[in-house]
Amino acid sequence: MPKKLPTRLYLEPIKKDLKKKMVFIGGPRQVGKTTLATSLLKNYRDGHPGYLNWDDEVARRVIQKGDWSKEEPLIVFDEIHKRKGWQRLVKGAWDTWHNTQRFIVTGSARLDVFRKGGDSMLGRYHYYRLHPFSLPELGISRENLEVLLQFGGFPEPLITRDETELRRWHMQRVSKLVRIDLRDLETVSDLDKIELLADALLERAAQPLSYKSLAEDLQVSDKTIKRWVQILDSLYYCYLISPLGAAKIKAIKKTQKLYLWDWSQIENPGARFENMVASHLLKMCDYWQDVLGYRSELRYIRDETGREVDFVVLRDRKPLFAVESKLSDSDISPSITAFKAKLDIPKWYQVSLHGKRRVIDPKLTCLGFADLCKELQLV
Repeated sequence: MPKKLPTRLYLEPIKKDLKKKMVFIGGPRQVGKTTLATSLLKNYRDGHPGYLNWDDEVARRVIQKGDWSKEEPLIVFDEIHKRKGWQRLVKGAWDTWHNTQRFIVTGSARLDVFRKGGDSMLGRYHYYRLHPFSLPELGISRENLEVLLQFGGFPEPLITRDETELRRWHMQRVSKLVRIDLRDLETVSDLDKIELLADALLERAAQPLSYKSLAEDLQVSDKTIKRWVQILDSLYYCYLISPLGAAKIKAIKKTQKLYLWDWSQIENPGARFENMVASHLLKMCDYWQDVLGYRSELRYIRDETGREVDFVVLRDRKPLFAVESKLSDSDISPSITAFKAKLDIPKWYQVSLHGKRRVIDPKLTCLGFADLCKELQLV
């Protein structure tokens, strides 16, 4: 049976920020941006005058004329980044009406590209990256953990909990990303091969990414593959994490590891679990940055001999803790033992799906994923 999902953790920080500035909400397609934004509209319903979606013809005319209701305390501009010169329109709306109205702007790839580039609205907004649901948001329990691992954190499959619908959702999502969102972002002619690349990345999730290998498989240049992966990254299909360049261990410095925003696509159980751990840690890093203002990064550790620890989290450029993921409870990874003796990282964790908590020494703890969420206060 479908189940109602809980309130997003971003809700209260957004309410607070709206008292002072505009709020921009970015993130993957179908992650719940519109649902989060419209939950802040009083008595929201279809046709609510405070919700204006650029894809709707009537709303588009209202936006173009600046003819929205000035009596509404909050206006949600959804997908407005598709309008040429949208920044100027939103800036003008804020500068004119900010004493009596508040504004939320939602969008995906192009909105994030704008934020990373030149910024004509600096100081007028706060930006939130909305992630899929996490275990702490759903409620930490064995049942929720199993459901989250199987169906991922995107609202629709998480509510439906049907394997057939999940497979259909996967196919439709990738097609829409490439055929619709990519078209809005930039001009690329070889859409079929980008879909093939997206499919090829499924087998490379939770691994160091080799552009050369992908280029050989798809019969294009390394440079082309790199550009296409960057496009899929900007479309929130995948993300890359960089190595921690520590001189003490002769660390590699360039090769990045690949992960997917929707880990439920990954067939290999160990890779799927590692990807879910990565996504929870990335969500925490983005939350620290977007809500609390800390400069936060997710990286991994790997040396020239191939020894590796999956994740290390940095805040204000200082490593806080490292995490090695194993699907089942097992002996301590030799890589943890080797790196722990050489790197100044305060805490080390080896996490498994349902492992029992074992304190190995003051720096190292083995535990299950639910306990890791509690220990690190993941969001």
